[in-house]
Amino acid sequence: MVKSRRVQVLLILVVLSFLLIHFLPCSNNAHMKEKPSPVHILILSSWRSGSSFTGQIFSQHPNVFYLMEPAWHVWVKMYQNNAKVLHMAVRDLVRSVFLCDMSVFDAYMSSQKKKSDLFQWETSRALCSPPACDSFSRSDIITAGNCKTICGKYPFSKVEEACKTYSHVAIKEVRFFDLKVLYPLLTDPSLNLKIIHLVRDPRAVFRSRENTMADLKRDSNIVVGSQKTKGEMGPYNTMQVICKSHVEIYKAGSQAVPNFLKDRYLLVRYEDIVRDPLAKAAQMYRFAELHFTPELQKWVHNITHGKGHGARAFDIGSRDALRVSQAWRKTLPFQKIEKVQNVCKDAMDLLGYRLVQSEEEQKNMSLDLLFAQN
Repeated sequence: MVKSRRVQVLLILVVLSFLLIHFLPCSNNAHMKEKPSPVHILILSSWRSGSSFTGQIFSQHPNVFYLMEPAWHVWVKMYQNNAKVLHMAVRDLVRSVFLCDMSVFDAYMSSQKKKSDLFQWETSRALCSPPACDSFSRSDIITAGNCKTICGKYPFSKVEEACKTYSHVAIKEVRFFDLKVLYPLLTDPSLNLKIIHLVRDPRAVFRSRENTMADLKRDSNIVVGSQKTKGEMGPYNTMQVICKSHVEIYKAGSQAVPNFLKDRYLLVRYEDIVRDPLAKAAQMYRFAELHFTPELQKWVHNITHGKGHGARAFDIGSRDALRVSQAWRKTLPFQKIEKVQNVCKDAMDLLGYRLVQSEEEQKNMSLDLLFAQN
């Protein structure tokens, strides 16, 4: 009788052991599948390259927490340094934002900071919807103007709280000039980083920079030094550094020699976005593992097929995006075009922008010929 009970106890223990070994891990795996690791997207570009609009393609997605140029705070606080010196501080801030650790801003902002003290916070749909603001829903397409009017009163703590509720964190940044600086982020096991490298025709960038020169003065000084921004060649010196950085970033990203870069770098030309917005937005969403909803498809089409001329430099509104992207061909004197082509020739050759050889060619060359090397 005692022996029989011992056998029963042993059988029960064996069954319990089997259940513990085979079913508990499955339960844990199921839990892990419910909440996959966040995807981190860095839109890497330079000033006046269409990056604010490209950032909005991600910002308006209901699964994305987006910030526009958070490293602006670093450059404002440490403006006495050059871009290379600031690379490490910028990288550390970007990493913290990707991990939704917003305490990193304590070094650059007042202890009494509010959400509205964050640079261009109103361009982030995530900061204009719950839990950062209760006036809109996450599925709404929200303009910066509406958000700024209604959602500015919330505390800074809402930035971190909101970030932690999203499956994707996207940052648009113009303050990296070397892809190698980002290697520690690409090898960081806590990050799942994908880089979208956005470029634009240097002639169009130059023309746009001319229209916003005063706004970009501090940044230009950090890029090339205050002495090199002066005089007739000042704007071209800045363009030369920007173009060289695009060449180096593209070479490092496209060659993908380090294994950790494979399938994590995507080059996108702004001109290709405005020529076929839906196709390019779909490509970027696939790369970022995001679904292109019908609502977003409609928004992308409408905002790129409006009648606006893009008169306000930093405004993201409906416009004839293709025509605006080519405005330099009618407004930029050929003498300036020659100088830009001279300092940016390597970038133009590598990225598929065809040189204009004369003023007559500038006026008559078709759009297809300008990008014949696509």
